[in-house]
Amino acid sequence: MKRFLTFVRFDETSKNIEKEIISSLCSNGFIYDDVNPEIVIVVGGDGTFLNAVHKIIDKIGEVIFYGIHTGTLGFFTDYKSDQLDEFLDDLLNKEAKIREYQLLEVTLDNNERYYAVNEMRIENISRTQVMNILVDDNEFETFRGTGMCVSTQLGSTAYNRSLNGAVVQDGLPLIQMSEIAGIHHKEYRSLGVPIIMSENSRITFESDNFDDAYLCVDAFNYKLDDIKKVNVVLGDKKVRLLRFKDVSYFKKLQSLF
Repeated sequence: MKRFLTFVRFDETSKNIEKEIISSLCSNGFIYDDVNPEIVIVVGGDGTFLNAVHKIIDKIGEVIFYGIHTGTLGFFTDYKSDQLDEFLDDLLNKEAKIREYQLLEVTLDNNERYYAVNEMRIENISRTQVMNILVDDNEFETFRGTGMCVSTQLGSTAYNRSLNGAVVQDGLPLIQMSEIAGIHHKEYRSLGVPIIMSENSRITFESDNFDDAYLCVDAFNYKLDDIKKVNVVLGDKKVRLLRFKDVSYFKKLQSLF
C-alpha cells in the first residue's frame, strides 16, 4: 500500500479532479496520509506545486511529487486536466522514472536557512541596494540597483526569464545570477548581464545595510533587516518528480509563448 497526500488549486475544476483522484486511489489500496505520505499529488499549476514543496520542505527527501495541470503553467507536471484517466492509469499500473532536482540553499549570517525550487532574490523597492558580490569567496563586483536573482535550471523559465536571463535545458545542473534593475553609468557599473555558473559555485551577497530589503524564495519573502551576509549554493535537498511520460522540454517551453 502507498500513502499519498494531495495539494490542490482553489478552483472548482481542480477540487473535482482531486475528489476523483482520492476516490480512485483509495479504492485501489492507497491510503490518504497527510502526516507521512510517500507520494504528493499536486492538482493545479506551477504555483500550486511550489507551495506544496514549501509546505513539506522538512520531509522533502521522503516524498515523490506527481501532478496534473489545471493552472496557467505546467512545467512540473506532464498531464492536463482532460487526461485524468491516463494520469490515474499510469500511476496505478506503470513503472515511473524519478527525476531529482537540487534546491537552492540560502543561509543568512544569523544561521537562518531557506530553500528554493526556482529562485532566490534579494530585492529592495524602497531605495538603491548596494551589495558586494563574491563567488567562491573571491570578490566579483559591487552591485547597485533593486536587487539580484539566483535561479536553478528549473527556475530559468520563471522570474529569471523576465530579467532576460537564459532559459536552460532540462538536465543541466547549474545556477544563474541575473540583475534586477541595476544602475549603470560612468561612476557605477556591474556586469550588467546574467551569468551562468557551475553547480558547485557559492555566491555571497554582503552589505552594511540590507534594511528595507527582502529575501524572496520562490513565492515567499522575508525581511533582511539586521542581516549583513547572504550565502547561496545548490544544496543537498532535492525535489523528486515522478515521470511516466517522455514529454519534450521544448514542447513545454512552447507553452510560454
